[in-house]
Order: sequence, then structure tokens, then C-alpha cells
Amino acid sequence: MKSFAELSERELLAVAISSEEEDSRIYMSFAEDLQGRYPATAQVFVDMAEEENQHRRQLLDIYENRFGQHLPPIRREDVKGFLKRRPVWFSKNLPIETVRKEAETMEVQASRFYMRAAEQTTDVGIRKLLGDLAQVEKEHRQTASRLERAHLTEAAVAKEDNTKRRMFVLQYVQPGLAGLMDGSVSTLAPLFAAAFATHSNWQTFLVGLAASIGAGISMGFAEALSDAGSITGRGSPWLGGGICGLMTALGGLGHTLPYLVPDSWPNAFWIATGIASFIVLIELWVIAWIRSRFMDTHFLQAAFQVVLGGVIVLLVGILIGGA
Repeated sequence: MKSFAELSERELLAVAISSEEEDSRIYMSFAEDLQGRYPATAQVFVDMAEEENQHRRQLLDIYENRFGQHLPPIRREDVKGFLKRRPVWFSKNLPIETVRKEAETMEVQASRFYMRAAEQTTDVGIRKLLGDLAQVEKEHRQTASRLERAHLTEAAVAKEDNTKRRMFVLQYVQPGLAGLMDGSVSTLAPLFAAAFATHSNWQTFLVGLAASIGAGISMGFAEALSDAGSITGRGSPWLGGGICGLMTALGGLGHTLPYLVPDSWPNAFWIATGIASFIVLIELWVIAWIRSRFMDTHFLQAAFQVVLGGVIVLLVGILIGGA
């Protein structure tokens, strides 16, 4: 692997050509990934890919005039300290703002690298070449802004903002809400059954802790393995599974922690049970608010549905524990 200072002008041009070609493919991958969700922004990346191809053709013309048609087999990965690009597959199903930021970062990194390299070299020919490449990268950023103004009309922006909200709900709110509902409701029965069966805060806490963590692990894997995200557009399955599993565990731990009240306290069981019951009401209210806020469900309807389910599970736990 060579350092940048060891590259000849021929190798510098070859690296620049391969970089422009790879960046063009990355932009086309962004465009294909965004086409169904954000068609206006996808068109911006199509045009940017074409700009990269034009620059590649210009560099090829310069190379052929000076060195002929044979390109040396060197890429930026073969140069120490040269800028790196994330694998395209890692950029699938990213939020639109992240994709835009990734594209901007690509151009900024390339421009800065060429400018710094031009400042460090003493060869006049290489300095001029690097300066020209830096200027090209700056023009890329200006071109991106111009293309966005051309394609992202007010109507297109409004449509993409609406799509962005739907994707946020699909990728983050839905798995989080599913986990919170499962953790807050399903753990009520084993927790309060243990509480009224033993009247021991510590034993009840252990049951609630095991139920919460176990449910979190189970829900996390179930969410991750049930949807790869390629069809539904929900993004990384492990992200959705992680969110679902975490919220499941938190939902169960919320009304489990009050049973850390020491058994040596007077009326310790009823103190812990009272606090836990109050936390359950807060959890159910939060679930109802999230459903109302993001799922277009009337708050009173959501509250009735959630509270009814929670009360039924709670009573089942109390009845079994008191039997």
C-alpha cells in the first residue's frame, strides 16, 4: 500500500477516475433506495451521479492525452490515508436526512483531502492537479444545491416530509409501542400474582425482573426475525428488534422497581403495591398518548382500550395470586 506522497501523476489520475466512478454508483444506489419513498430527492441523486460520470469522462480524457489508454490497477483503498466510503449495502433504508448528510460528507471529505494534499506537495504538476480536483469537488457541492432547488419544489418537500413522518412511525414508533405495550401489560399478571401470593417485596421483585428481561429478549428477537425490512421498509431488523426489546423490558421494569422497598418497613407490601399501581396508570396513559399522537387514534378511545386490557390482566394476576 502506497502513501499519497508516493503516487505519480499517472496514479493520481487513475485513483481520481476510480473514485468518481465509485461515487457515481453510490449516488445511483441512493437514488434506487429512495425512489419509492422520496422520488424528488431520488432524482437529485440521479443527476448527481450523472455529474460524477461527466467528471470521470473529463479525467479520462486528460489521462488518455498524457498517458494513453491503459489505467494502472490502483484504487483509493490502495492508498494510505485516502478517503474511504461506507459500503453501499450499509446505506440501505437510512433516513433521508442521513442519506443527504452522507452525500455531503462524501464531497467535503474529497475536497478537503485534495486541498491538504496540494498544500503538502512540492511538485508543481501534482499541486496543480490536486488543486483542480479540489475545485471539482467544491463544484459538486454547488451542483447538489442547484439540483435540490430544481427538483425539491414546495409540493415535493411537503410530500417527502409526510413520507418522513410515516417512516419514523414505521421504523421507531411502532416497534417501540409494541414493546412498551407488551412489557407494561403482559408482565402485570406474573408480577401481581407473585405479590399477592407471597406478600414479599423481594420475591415479587425477582419475579418481575425475570419477567421483564425475559419478555424484552423474546420480543426483541421476535421483532428482528419477523421482518427483514426489505419489503416493508422498516429498516434494519436488528434496530427494530432492539427498540422493541428495550421498550418491553422498560415497560415491565417500571412497575417492578417499587418492590425494592425493603420488607422491613412497616406496611412495605402495600406501599410498594400502591406505587406500582400508580406507575401502571402512568404507563397506560403514555401508551394511550402515543397511540393518539402517532396512530391517528382518538385519545379517549385509545385510553379506554389500553386501560381495559391492563385492568383485565391486572385482575387476573391478583386473583391467581390470592387463590
